Amino acid sequence: MNILAAIRALGLGRITKTGALFAFLLASSIGLSACGGGGGTTATTGDSGDVFVALTDARGDFASYTVDVMSLSLTTANGTVVETLPISTRVDFAQYTDMTEFLTIATIPKGIYVQGSITLDYSNADIWVEDANGNAIQVSNIVDGNGNPVSQIEMTVQLDGQNQLRIAPGIPAHLTMDFDLKASNTVTFDAQDVPTISVQPFLLAAVDATNQKTHRVRGPLKQVIAESDKFQLYIRPFRHRMSNPNARSFGVLTVKTDAQTLFEVDGVKYQGSAGIDAMALLPARSAVIAQGKVHINLAHFKANIVYAGSSVSGGNMDVVHGSVIARTGNTLSMRGATLIRADGTVSFNDTVRVTLADSTIVSKQLDSADHTISEISVGQRLTVFGVAVMDASNALSLDASNGYARMVISSVNGHVSGSAFLTDSTLPLVMNASLINGRNVSLYDFTGTGIDSANDANPASYEITTGTLDVSGLTDLLAVSVRGFPTAFGSAPNDFVAQTIINRSQPQALPQTP
Repeated sequence: MNILAAIRALGLGRITKTGALFAFLLASSIGLSACGGGGGTTATTGDSGDVFVALTDARGDFASYTVDVMSLSLTTANGTVVETLPISTRVDFAQYTDMTEFLTIATIPKGIYVQGSITLDYSNADIWVEDANGNAIQVSNIVDGNGNPVSQIEMTVQLDGQNQLRIAPGIPAHLTMDFDLKASNTVTFDAQDVPTISVQPFLLAAVDATNQKTHRVRGPLKQVIAESDKFQLYIRPFRHRMSNPNARSFGVLTVKTDAQTLFEVDGVKYQGSAGIDAMALLPARSAVIAQGKVHINLAHFKANIVYAGSSVSGGNMDVVHGSVIARTGNTLSMRGATLIRADGTVSFNDTVRVTLADSTIVSKQLDSADHTISEISVGQRLTVFGVAVMDASNALSLDASNGYARMVISSVNGHVSGSAFLTDSTLPLVMNASLINGRNVSLYDFTGTGIDSANDANPASYEITTGTLDVSGLTDLLAVSVRGFPTAFGSAPNDFVAQTIINRSQPQALPQTP
C-alpha cells in the first residue's frame, strides 16, 4: 500500500464520548525514532511501525484548562491493547486551539487498530473560565453528567470497517481525535458567581492530512546534522522540563530546515543555514522548539520557525505568555498569562504587569527583520522573557529590561461593519470586534494606540488593513475572524494588519500559519 492509499484507508471514525485533538502520525519513514516507552528503541522492523501522537484542541472559551493525560492507548482487532504514552504528562488544552503539539512517538506492533482511548485525570486540574465581565475565575467544582465529582475520565473512539487504523513499517498515515472543550464542558454560575463545570467529553476521529494545523515540537537538542540542514531532538512535550538530562524522552524527531526557515537562538535571529550553524554551537540538550508542518507525501517534518537556547520557555529566564490589554509608556498590562519559571514550574495568572526597556530584544513571528518595543501595541499576543516577581498580594510582574519580547500572531473575532471596502480598495475592512485573542474586547484599553486620542482604536469600528487578501466574499454583518498583528503603538489608523481572514459563517478549519 502506498502513502496516499494508507491515508485514504483511515476515513472517519465513529463519534463516541469526549472532547481535544489528537493527531496520530503513523510513520517509520518520516524521520521519526521511537523511544519505546522511554527505552530507546529506534526505527522499525518487519513486525512493527512507529506511531506518532500529537495533541491539539478545538476552539473554546476557557482561559486555562490544565489536566493530566495519564494514558493513551490503541487497541487491535484481536483485543491487544498497546500503550503509547511512556509517562503521564500535564496539558493545558486551552493553549492548543491553533496548534498541534507533538506528544509521543512509540514503536508498536503492526496490525489493524480499531479503537483509541485516552484517560484524563482531573485530581489536580487547574481550570479557569471567564465570568460575565470577561475576568478569569478558577474552577474548583468539576462534575460529570450526573453531578458526581470527576476524578478520572476515560474516552474512547471506535475505528470501524474501512476506517480501521492499519500500522505497517514505512507507511505513514494521519489520524486526528478532536477534544472540543466548548462541546465537552458546560459552565454554570450560582448566585454567588461561583462556577461549576459539568464534563461530558466528546471525541471525534477524522483524517485531515491536507488541512492540518501548524505542528509544534519541543525538547532537548540531541544533535545537529549541519550538512543536511537537519537536527534531532528528544521530544519533551507540554510542561515536562527540558533541561533535566535524566527525564524520560517521548521519542526522537528529526527536523528538516531550508533557506526559508527562521531561527532565534539565544535571542539572536538567523535564517536558513546560518541558523543551523548557530544551533551546532549549542551544548547538547539545549532547549528547542520547532514549528512547522508534517509533509505526508514527502515523509518528513519541515520547520518554518525554530527557537533554541535561552529563546525557549523554561531556559534561564522566566517567561510570560499572554495578551496585551493596555500600555502606558514602557509598561504593559497582560491578561490570560501563563507564567513559566526558569525552574520549570508553571502557573496561570490572569493579570501580569510587564516592564520593557530599549534594551529589550524584540522579534516578530514569521519575520526576520529587526523590531523595537515601540511596535508592541494593545491586542498583541506576546511571549516575554525576563525576571518575574510576585509581591505580597500575589500580584505578578515581569521585568524584561534585559530579556526578550516576541510578538505572536493575534486574532480578532467579530462582524463586518459596512462594505465600502469592496468598491474602494484604499478603504480598510471595518469590524465590530467582540473578541481579541479569545478575550472580550471590554477588557482592552486602547488609549495611546492612535496617532492622537481621536484616532485610538475603537473595537466597534476596528479598522483592518487587508493588503492583497481576497475580500470579495465578505459582506456587511458577516461573522469573520482575522489573524495578524496590531498596528504599532501610537500609529493607528489602521488598527490591525491582517495575514488571513476567515469567514466564520462557513464551517472550516482555521488556515495554517505559514
